[in-house]
Amino acid sequence: MKTTIYITSLSIAIFTLLSCSNDDKNSNDPGTPTNPVESDAANTAYTPAFEGQTRIGGLITNTDYEAKIITSALTSPWGVKSLPDGRLLITEKTTGTLRIVKVTGEVSAAITGLPAVNSANQGGLLGLCLDPEFASNRMIYWVFSEAGAGGNLTAVAKGKLSNDEKTIEGATVIYRANPANASTLHYGGRILFDKTGNLIVSTGERSVLETRPLAQSVSAALGKVIRITKDGQAATGNPTFSGTGALAELYTIGHRNPQGLALHPTTGEIWLSEHGPRGGDEINRLKAGSNYGWPVITYGIEYSGQPIGDAIQKKDGLEQPVYYWDPVVSPSGMTFYTGNRVPEWHHNLFIGALSGEHIVRLAIENNRVVGEERLLAQEGQRFRDITQGNDGALYAVTDQGRLYRIDKK
Repeated sequence: MKTTIYITSLSIAIFTLLSCSNDDKNSNDPGTPTNPVESDAANTAYTPAFEGQTRIGGLITNTDYEAKIITSALTSPWGVKSLPDGRLLITEKTTGTLRIVKVTGEVSAAITGLPAVNSANQGGLLGLCLDPEFASNRMIYWVFSEAGAGGNLTAVAKGKLSNDEKTIEGATVIYRANPANASTLHYGGRILFDKTGNLIVSTGERSVLETRPLAQSVSAALGKVIRITKDGQAATGNPTFSGTGALAELYTIGHRNPQGLALHPTTGEIWLSEHGPRGGDEINRLKAGSNYGWPVITYGIEYSGQPIGDAIQKKDGLEQPVYYWDPVVSPSGMTFYTGNRVPEWHHNLFIGALSGEHIVRLAIENNRVVGEERLLAQEGQRFRDITQGNDGALYAVTDQGRLYRIDKK
């Protein structure tokens, strides 16, 4: 049964927020300003690198919008993308299956033909994307956790959705993020096409102390963002990293568990969400060839409460996050909003929050976060991924099996 949740805009008599120019020169009022949305105590007393890097002022959307539960029948959905006809293609993590969902709520049978996944803990069938020429070639690409003789690893595969939509034809693994490890954590797992037609893939550093330092190793594919062709080879124009055995597919290094990727709608730059430990969740704007610091610098601490490494947050040559959270919200899949039905959201970044159990809205101007809102917090759902549909609405999936449609009321 379809359920509808209505969110009515609030009216708060606070000073008027002056509208500013976004990166794309579009003047837009992001909503009514409020106090910062985060009021809980931080885990640390670390000092941000610049004003507004954390706990920015809050925002409230003034346009009335609604969220509708399209279905609650999915099993641990992890990735969602819109097909050309408006239906949603969704990965199910634990079962390792693909499904197609109509906006009316009808869920397809499981699509067969995918390689087996190791669904233990954080593993399974993860992110996906459509080929830019999907309408003619029906190719899709996905990330999954693969078990092998040497342990588990993050793998990338591709295949053709059959005309009857019942199976994936010619499924082929095109890339494996080595080295493998017995860990079943921190696979990363998002994938998208950049503006040049190459694949961007995020990989985790697999969590355990044995592999954590490999996020800084240029000869390992763990804790990285890689850029590869449709056949899994290093893409032309990749940055060159110095060091013995540097991998040609590396785009950026020094990541922990990056579970979100999105292209800025005007600049084409790649933005990334990344899980921190206890504190220190990050949003990063990726610059080719850059080092994002993990585990050398971080705004978080160990789950035990102990400091990480030298307990430093800044170091020459290491990039700062555009924004971070402490305490964490566990940011996962994300997308930029390019629709116009909710004007306040124009080119804002929307991020699914797992432990936070809400959808984060970040208003961004000149590559800085200028306001934050938390949507659907009353739903009590772990939001895993979010995308914009062909109809201009936002679609979000949750670990508990729901698919939401979010749009102007």
